Amino acid sequence: MSTNTFNDSTVNHQTFVLIGIPGMEKRNPWMAFPLCLLYLLTLFGNAVILFVIKTERSLHEPMYLFLSILACSDLGLAISTMPTMLGVYWFDSREISFNVCITQMFFIHMFQWIESGILVAMAFDRFIAIRDPLRYTLILSNTVILKIGIAILSRAFCLLFPLPFLIKRLPFCKSNVLSHSYCLHPDTMKLACADITVNILYGLVIVMSTLGLDVVVILISYILILQTVLSIASHTERLKALNTCVSHVCAILIFYIPMLGVTVAHRFGRHLSPIVHMLMANIYIAVPPVLNPIVYSVKTKQIRQSICKMFQ
Repeated sequence: MSTNTFNDSTVNHQTFVLIGIPGMEKRNPWMAFPLCLLYLLTLFGNAVILFVIKTERSLHEPMYLFLSILACSDLGLAISTMPTMLGVYWFDSREISFNVCITQMFFIHMFQWIESGILVAMAFDRFIAIRDPLRYTLILSNTVILKIGIAILSRAFCLLFPLPFLIKRLPFCKSNVLSHSYCLHPDTMKLACADITVNILYGLVIVMSTLGLDVVVILISYILILQTVLSIASHTERLKALNTCVSHVCAILIFYIPMLGVTVAHRFGRHLSPIVHMLMANIYIAVPPVLNPIVYSVKTKQIRQSICKMFQ
């Protein structure tokens, strides 16, 4: 008994084990095919969006410049997560070193916070476009958009910079098996055999100061947008103004609903099957980056026409 206690207190894992389909490891390759397809669609869709916005001069407007930043964020998130996910499901390569896990964790969270910040900037963009269309390009000049982009990137980096060090200081002498096929801070810190109060509090501060604040700002922006739209006399002009927001609203729902679903499942869905948790976790990471370019290609006339022109 004393020997086991001693061993538990001195062992510090240098690797973590990622998991695929819980209890059904032999069926992991079946999951690899849809994931690989999603990965290819993500790379192709976002690359097309970036190429079209870069080459089509009529798309050099604030809305589309923000969309190009969103596409870069989606590409970064896909590149950060998909290699290990495909490795787990396709090649049964489940071990990940401690430092690689921390690095992946940092980039996953950073790209998520960047995307949340971009959605806020796009809400502000829609508000200005509807509230003051004549001064739209003057207010949101290229310089202003560049400053907004730098501010979003700086916020994400500065908030997440301490995170790897908060994880690195912890000893890991319990199980080293993670709950997903990629590394997340809440998942990793639960395996530590030390007090993780600081990590929990810091994680809460980050979530409240990014996602919580961003959701409030987006809601306020759309309340102001609705007030402006309702003051327009023409019914046709109202519909036209609201139609310009449809793609952005879809992007908001695509980003926040899976995140909310995973959070609720972790807190209140412990009775659910592990397979349900696995599917929700994969949807949370893999689906938003592939849906965003599809939504904007289908719902935005200028992008749809430019893509058709490119392929013709």
